[in-house]
Amino acid sequence: MSRNIATAAIRGAHSIVRRAEKRLQEALDTLGADHPVELPNTGYYLPVIYGITGRKVTRLADAEPVLALARELLPPLPARERWTPYLGPALDAGMATLFAEEIIEALRYVTGSSPGGIWLGAADDVILRERGIEFVDGRAPGFAAVVGAAPDTATAVKLAREMQQKNLYVFMAGRTDGASFAEQLAAADVQLGWPTRLVPFGEEVYAHIFSLGFATRVALSFGGVSPGDYHRVLMYNKDRVFAFVLALGPVTDEWYATAAGAINFGFPVIADTDIPQILPYGVCTYEHVVSGVPHDRIVARAVEVRGLKVAAAELEVPVAFGPAFEGEIIRRPDTFVEIGAGRAPAFEFLVTRPMSEVEDGRVQVVGPELDNLGEGGILPLGLVVEVAGRKMKEEFEPVLERRLHYFVNYLEGVVHIGQRDIVRIRISKKAFAAGLRLRHIGEAVANRVKAEFGSLVDKVQVTLYSMPDLVLTEQETARAQYRRRDERLGSLTDEAVDTFYTCSLCQSFAPAHICVVTPERLGLCGAVNWLDARASYELKQTGPNQPVAIGTCIDEVRGQFSGVNSAMERYTQGKITALNLYSMMENPMTSCGCFEAIAAVLPEANGIFIVNREYSGDTPIGMRFSTLAGMVGGGEQTPGFMGLARAYILSRRFIQADGGLPRVVWMPRQLKEYLRAGLLRRGAEIGIPDLYERVADETVGTSPDDIFPFLEAKQHPALSLAPIM
Repeated sequence: MSRNIATAAIRGAHSIVRRAEKRLQEALDTLGADHPVELPNTGYYLPVIYGITGRKVTRLADAEPVLALARELLPPLPARERWTPYLGPALDAGMATLFAEEIIEALRYVTGSSPGGIWLGAADDVILRERGIEFVDGRAPGFAAVVGAAPDTATAVKLAREMQQKNLYVFMAGRTDGASFAEQLAAADVQLGWPTRLVPFGEEVYAHIFSLGFATRVALSFGGVSPGDYHRVLMYNKDRVFAFVLALGPVTDEWYATAAGAINFGFPVIADTDIPQILPYGVCTYEHVVSGVPHDRIVARAVEVRGLKVAAAELEVPVAFGPAFEGEIIRRPDTFVEIGAGRAPAFEFLVTRPMSEVEDGRVQVVGPELDNLGEGGILPLGLVVEVAGRKMKEEFEPVLERRLHYFVNYLEGVVHIGQRDIVRIRISKKAFAAGLRLRHIGEAVANRVKAEFGSLVDKVQVTLYSMPDLVLTEQETARAQYRRRDERLGSLTDEAVDTFYTCSLCQSFAPAHICVVTPERLGLCGAVNWLDARASYELKQTGPNQPVAIGTCIDEVRGQFSGVNSAMERYTQGKITALNLYSMMENPMTSCGCFEAIAAVLPEANGIFIVNREYSGDTPIGMRFSTLAGMVGGGEQTPGFMGLARAYILSRRFIQADGGLPRVVWMPRQLKEYLRAGLLRRGAEIGIPDLYERVADETVGTSPDDIFPFLEAKQHPALSLAPIM
């Protein structure tokens, strides 16, 4: 091992542990040993400590034995700098550093000094699960933990854009000579936050504990790793969470100590300064520390060292392009032009044509380009995508069409909302000034349709209509096709098909979990329905969606089929041998952690409640979403608890074996309003037209004592059903 790194890491670790001990003692003296300690909205306590040691830090007193353990891990301070041939002491110092840093950052929340301004602090469990699916499906191949600052703002922006275009998340903390990477980006008016994948955790290097906390929770939440199984936590991150540290600027002792902690997770360090290198393989997949890398090569070198598989879009447009720009926000003062938004007709439509009628790669604008508009204008637009392919089928059209939302959003400076004939697009002043025009939207769409659906689509041509009369004419053609699709989708039932599909997108994170997607039960993430799964299989026959021959019906009410049971046993390596598709009380569907909502039994009301991940308050059994998620996720069958997609609540197959929709007695008002139209429709179909009004929400109460009188007064149907337990 190189001469200076071990000594510097150990020195830095001692410094950080001393600081944690001092701050903890101050908090104990002021607040007392029983004062609560928690990070916001997480069921994982202090996640690195919880994941590595299994210890639950819930009070200040609980932090004392953790710091005692950190002190035990610390190698003695060397009297002089000396060369050692192994990493062990530095790695022990790194782990001690992580424990101390997590306590330091948790104490910020205890003392009311948590970060503000651009600094976001710890990610809650809602963010973990929302963003985790992007690591599952490949939209986010990994993350970069950036420490310090670039030499100037222009370099910072260039590095950030390069990482965004490679679809990486960028986690930021720490300063170099008073400057930070996040502040450099903010000064350049670059949007920061989870939606743009540029996430500033905190001003000090200690805040990178939130990067490692995120990685630890991925192992616990999606990988089914048990808290305290430190070897599996670390190996899971080395093998499945592809992250690296990007050190920008002079490296301090405390940076070395934090980097040593990251190396424990298999996350290598790539630096722009000339620090000692650790090139032999071992704990990390490849090199551990690589230094002196120029800024025009540093991201590519980091990707290489970490062994990342990055598929950046090859598209010549005047702005950056990639999934990192999906969450971009363009406010009205920053908008050059707005399309649709109810003030002008706007629609999008993908249709299959004969091969002879499609000119591959052709993109044309019929009507005014953006140059013909003044700033602040409103533009009508019809985005018509015509595809041809020998394997393309009409029933795949809506699957491809829904992807247009993402493809347009991949353009920096463009925000797309809605679908079909309810579309709103904003194009920013910056994007227009950079040269972005309507034709580039068409080129982006054509590029991605071919890239993602190449096994179905041989030719793509895109026409953008911007003349009002033509937009209206083409819109009527599109609407007629929308209606035909709805009729076909509306009549599709489970008994009408002989094949269901698996979805294993999340199995890399939850090895024992597999979704079974049917016409009347979409994947629990809400992103994959039966048609999508079938199209995906046509696209890639070795992909995440595999056909399942339904086989013999074992139980029609519970939805148990011999072919599904066989598939479950095969795809879960024998862990799950029976699945009831229509029950949450007996052999229910497993969950990976990506579900949109959770259903759970409320025995006092003889019903169930449903809570969506956006709701952060208490539920009727005293657990928040994040706590319930820890019980439901990880590929376990948990009778009485089930992860699900919001749309599944409106299915006629929704827990039909357990009483169906009339069992729902409580849900947050936000979810209730989101489902309002569907609940009214389904209520009328099942003979309870006022069911919507009979379902309680948090305005009624969040305890059985509050809810039960309301249910009695409303004569909720669950009260008269057979006992659920």
